[in-house]
Amino acid sequence: MSGYSAEEKQCLIELGAAIRHFREALGWSQEQLAERVELHRTYIGGVERGERNLCLLNILAIADALGIPPGSLIDRAFSARIPATGNVPPPGK
Repeated sequence: MSGYSAEEKQCLIELGAAIRHFREALGWSQEQLAERVELHRTYIGGVERGERNLCLLNILAIADALGIPPGSLIDRAFSARIPATGNVPPPGK
């Protein structure tokens, strides 16, 4: 996938792995998730492999189909990146 840095590519891979985790926990195939989200199966496969950069609306739709809050996808994918101190400055600071 051209145009993405190694760090950006890793972020896509981590988000895709989180989606795969929740999908597999439900015992669904990629095709079953795709049908529920009204996206193509190959798109879901590309997302799970970190080959696709999801838009916010697709993240929301996937989370809804999985029956989880969208934040659960982000938490699972990026929990290691959250500062341990919890001292996150408010937006704009």
